This record gives sequence, C-alpha cells and structure tokens, in this order.
Amino acid sequence: MYKFCNKTDYERIFKNIIKDTCEYLDSNKLKSMVLGISGGIDSTLIAAIAREVCAQMDNTVKLIGRSITISSNTRNEIIRSEMVGRAFCHDFEILDYTDLWSKIVRTVQADNNTNQIKISRGNIKARLRMMKLYDLAALNDGMVLATDNYTEYLLGFWTLHGDVGDFGMIQNLWKNEVYGLADFLATRFAKHSAYIEAEALTTCIDAVPTDGLGITVSDFDQLYPRYNGKLSPWAIYKEIDEVLYKHINNYYLTSADKIHEVIKRYKDTAFKRKNPYNISRDRVINNCIRE
Repeated sequence: MYKFCNKTDYERIFKNIIKDTCEYLDSNKLKSMVLGISGGIDSTLIAAIAREVCAQMDNTVKLIGRSITISSNTRNEIIRSEMVGRAFCHDFEILDYTDLWSKIVRTVQADNNTNQIKISRGNIKARLRMMKLYDLAALNDGMVLATDNYTEYLLGFWTLHGDVGDFGMIQNLWKNEVYGLADFLATRFAKHSAYIEAEALTTCIDAVPTDGLGITVSDFDQLYPRYNGKLSPWAIYKEIDEVLYKHINNYYLTSADKIHEVIKRYKDTAFKRKNPYNISRDRVINNCIRE
C-alpha cells in the first residue's frame, strides 16, 4: 500500500499528473486553476506542474496564484512565494489580510495566548485564505488546487474546512516523494535553461517547512519533536514516512515504535479523516423501525 517511488518513477508521475489534470479541466470546461502559494514545497511543486498543464492546453487555461500573508508569515516565506508566483503564474498577487484576520479574531475569541488559542487562530487564517481562493475560482470559471499530500493527510496536519481544494495533484504522494518530484523538476528546468523556475523549486526544497499559520517554527516541532536538526527537511520527512508506512502496513514494530509520536498523532487525528461523519441510512431507518 502506497509504496515509496524510486527515482526513475518521477518522470512518469509528472506525465500522469499532467494528463489527468488536462482531462479533468477539459471535461469540466474550466478556464483557470487557482492556487494559494505559501512559499513552501507543496504549493511550489503544484505551481510548477500546473504551469506545464497550462502549456499542454495551449494556455487556454490560466494559473492564478495568490500569496495571502497574515501576521505570522515570515519575510523569507513571502520572498519565496513571490519567486514562485512570478516564475509560474499568469496572474499573481501578494495580499496582506492581517487587519481582516485581526478583526475576526477580536470578534470571535478571547484574548489569551494558550497553545489551543494559537491553533484556533491559525485555523482562522487557513479558512480565510480558503474563502478568497474559492471566490477567485468562482469569478474565473476555475477550480482551487489542493496542496495537501498523503503524509499530511495521515497525520491530520491540515485545517478542516480550510486546507481544501477541488483537485489534488499530490494528495496521494508521500511527503518525501513531493521532495523527490520537486527535485526532478528542478533538474529538468535547469537542463532546459529555465533557471528562474529551477531556483524557485530548489529554494523551497531547502527551506524549513512550516504550517504557514504561526503555530510553531517548523512542521517538525508539531509532527516529530525528536527530529535531528542536522538533517535536511527531505531526510527528516523520509524518517516520518518510514514510521507511517511500517505502521499502516502492519510491519513488526518494537515497543518503542508503538508509542512513537508520529504514530500517536496518526491515531489521535483519525477523526479528521472521517469528517464529516454521517450516520448511515441503515442505522437511521432501523432505529426508527425499532421505535
């Protein structure tokens, strides 16, 4: 189940994603793809693939990108998002929603700094960005591109009703495969002298990954607190993926593995993967009959 890809697989993966995306756009008569660009590896990879999709469709479909900064986004994240937007998008803007977000927070929340409040305020950021992206898609006969990957899905590392999209190019790729595909494309761009595009990808490959919500300094502070800071982000995610892969495929696990923080998070976030939970018709009808 979900075996990791080899290096030689990435060209085929790239072509398959492009083929399926083109077919989906054509069959649904869509004219644009809308993407939230954070300056992270996931949205950067999707921007690179989406631009190739546009080229395959003779640019009859446009890629619309927005970097929506809110309060906690660092200067480096904003710079990277601009690099990505300029390299790949037909239509790109940086929007600062800090004031709007602050007004919403003051309206709906008490003023304190507990960790739960930080998470809740981060979720508001994700949902606010989602509203803008879906509005753009509606105005431009388009669809919103999802930026989640399989590792994040398994770990519940996303915001319900915030990190969403109409079409997931990389939803079923492990995070280490996201890095692998991005590295493949960066090399491909460089070989074709597309140095701006290659630099946008390599800069994001090397960057410390964050949730873009200001909850912690890096993904790993939340997902894998015992991580080795001397390793590259790609290497750390390989470790996380190995733990997840062994667990969901019922490999032998030591007693230490069974209480691993990655496995614990996988179990603790199962409710998110079942959302929304709907009572089955059989149960509803049967309960009515018994009464």
